[in-house]
Amino acid sequence: MKAALTKILTEDLAAIRLRLNEAEETLRAIRDGEVDALIGTGKKGKQVFTLAGAERAYRMLIEAMNEGALTLTTEKMILYANQCFARMVKCPLEQVTGSSFRRFLSAADGATLRAHMKQAAQTGVKIQLLLHACDGSKLPVQISIRPLAKEGGKNLIIGMVVTDLTESRRTEEMLRALTQRVVQVQEAERGQVALELHDNITQLLCAILVRSQTLADQLSTHDGPAQQEALKLRDLLGHTAEEVECITRNLRPGVLELLGLDAVLRAASTEFTARTGVVVTLTGVELTERLPGQTELALYRILQEALKNVHKHARAQQVSVHLARLGNTVQLLIKDDGVGFNTERPPVKRKGSSRLGLLGMQERAAYVGGTLTIKSVRRTGTEIEVRILLSPGNPTVN
Repeated sequence: MKAALTKILTEDLAAIRLRLNEAEETLRAIRDGEVDALIGTGKKGKQVFTLAGAERAYRMLIEAMNEGALTLTTEKMILYANQCFARMVKCPLEQVTGSSFRRFLSAADGATLRAHMKQAAQTGVKIQLLLHACDGSKLPVQISIRPLAKEGGKNLIIGMVVTDLTESRRTEEMLRALTQRVVQVQEAERGQVALELHDNITQLLCAILVRSQTLADQLSTHDGPAQQEALKLRDLLGHTAEEVECITRNLRPGVLELLGLDAVLRAASTEFTARTGVVVTLTGVELTERLPGQTELALYRILQEALKNVHKHARAQQVSVHLARLGNTVQLLIKDDGVGFNTERPPVKRKGSSRLGLLGMQERAAYVGGTLTIKSVRRTGTEIEVRILLSPGNPTVN
């Protein structure tokens, strides 16, 4: 009895080894381009998938790529994968081919991919996901998905190119850190210049203004022309002192530090209307508590830049500014009724100042963890929306 059982086990083991050798030989043939068709088992039973374009030269090109390349069924079974993709997911190639692509995705990313597959089957699509490697690590990637061919007019084959975004993300983080540092240095320099203007230039202008008034008072009525010139000089000095004071406020808004965002937005809107004649309507600015200092400063600077662009480019008659806090999110909405522009190609004037201005606003928002979106239609106007998420740990200014 024992001998018979041993014989059966030996035969079963030999059969298993034979099947394993056949499977390994099949995988080798697939990788080397020697196979024209593959039978796979899916939800609909056994299906035949021909490996179109699997010639040796094509495979050599795909294998030489620095990006992952795959072909999949619509049920996301991997028919082919190159070595680069296997290295990305840290998994032997023979364990990748024939498996489900879903094994390398989280449930959320799997749902995202599923939502885009219909579009991909028609026109192709690009999405960014996290690949879950076999060793437990995660890899940020961009996946380009396009339909390749229909097998026998029935089964659609999907092609994927997987690009590793690790270095790109690292570069973005470095650029963001650099931008944040530039913003910090810029604000520090603005504060220093504002202090110098207030403590030196403004006081000097005020002293000259007093002297010019004294000179005008000392001139008799018989010195009419000279007295008139002295009065004109006094008025010019007074206007210059006001301009310097305005520049000082813009460089370092003391009202923002003392009274908060509501007050400085009202002051900026009033000053802009008085200077340009463009009516600015401010709504929804009643905040129950102060926002973090950097958030208030970012919103104020974004409004400053937006109004500057309205004055330079928009030819608008009216601007509406809406500030609101929705739960843990602060929203700033700026709309104008100007000429609008193509958001893909912003107007470039004065050596690209407009393009840099838009970029600066986006970086300001990103600096405090927010997003900035721009919508514009020609001859209709422009809408700028800023949304900043306030984390529970963010301190507010009391």
